[in-house]
Amino acid sequence: MGNSQSQSPPAHPRFASASRAFAQKELEDLRSLFFSLAAQSQPNGRHVSLPVFQAYFRVRGPLGERLFDLITQKRKDGKLNFEDLVIAKATYEKGTRDEIEDFIYQLLDVGDDGNVTRSDLESVMITVFDSVFSPKRVQTAGSPKQEDLHIFLDSTNFSETVQGHGDRRMSLEDLRRWFALVPSVRKFLGSLLVPADSGRPGSQVPRLSCWNNVDSGEIILNEEYAWHIGGVLSEGELEHWKLLYHSSLSGLSFSTFLGSINNSEGPTILIIKDREGHIYGGYASQPWERHSEFYGDMKSFLFQLYPHASIYRPTGANRNVQWCAVNFTSEEIPNGIGFGGRVNHFGLFISASFDQGQTFACTTFGSPCLSTASRILPEVIECWGVVQKKQLEKQDAVKGTILERFKEDRHMLNMVGLANSSE
Repeated sequence: MGNSQSQSPPAHPRFASASRAFAQKELEDLRSLFFSLAAQSQPNGRHVSLPVFQAYFRVRGPLGERLFDLITQKRKDGKLNFEDLVIAKATYEKGTRDEIEDFIYQLLDVGDDGNVTRSDLESVMITVFDSVFSPKRVQTAGSPKQEDLHIFLDSTNFSETVQGHGDRRMSLEDLRRWFALVPSVRKFLGSLLVPADSGRPGSQVPRLSCWNNVDSGEIILNEEYAWHIGGVLSEGELEHWKLLYHSSLSGLSFSTFLGSINNSEGPTILIIKDREGHIYGGYASQPWERHSEFYGDMKSFLFQLYPHASIYRPTGANRNVQWCAVNFTSEEIPNGIGFGGRVNHFGLFISASFDQGQTFACTTFGSPCLSTASRILPEVIECWGVVQKKQLEKQDAVKGTILERFKEDRHMLNMVGLANSSE
């Protein structure tokens, strides 16, 4: 301990209070990490250098430089000491939500001119994309496509005018609204001081499994879209997603859709590309089962993927979450699948004909109309199953048994409303 004190400058006023945010074991681990990085930085091991910092935390480019600058209190001396690390982690990881988001807001100002502009945000998102997505994809495709970046950039607002400059800047309130729409970005930017090797939050992208005969160019869901949707999901839901239904390959048919998904016990992700080119959908936490009224829980949500990325979670205004009506004859129970809103005024709905639907602004999710007009004409419909570990284990245990086949048959009867016809 004496050796560490002789290597440290006079205590920073915030160091004592920052230290109290950590348990003794956590402080000891931080100290060990610091000395390990400092030893890699220079022979005397007194400070951590920028290259070693960036290599360990894998945050490079302007974002990594800005993070290092903030942690070192903007001294511009290129030397990160132990007190810097403790103070930064206390604020950035253990602070209040407002403190953490204020830190991130400063972090986004990569130009250090007091303004968070679109160019700042684009620079940050390039670093995020390069960090999140597989090195193989980045190597073959080069830098992230502008279209992929823009779906995230276009979902934010730059509400303030920069004096003497033609650009506009993002306010702290703009940032908070943006984070609500793109939680994957918030999750990643809020965990930059978590070592990448330890499973940094916001960096996990599901493995997408398609059918063998599918051309990848026909699939709507890509890694960027999956990362965006996964921003509000648990780690266990981000391992493996498999394609259950694709209208271009399976046929634009409600009955085929139901038959394709009836073996999926876990959550599903419905994605629609309409004739206007807009892409959007919904995450269904409960199986698609025949009901004459709304059902489901508050884990479901709506999302937009193109031309901008947004997620809309339940507001608590009502519980009109999921809709699945099959073979009803009443106009008050429209056949089809949907999310939110109210009957005939859904947040999102695809009719049983599967050739038309609707999307209205709805209080269930606080979502706007998801396309250019409330009446939608689907061009492509996809459905993906979220495969969880416990689901895989269960399927392996009962696969091929009579009980499993009975469950599958009965589930399909439930979907078309025949299982309980004698009751």
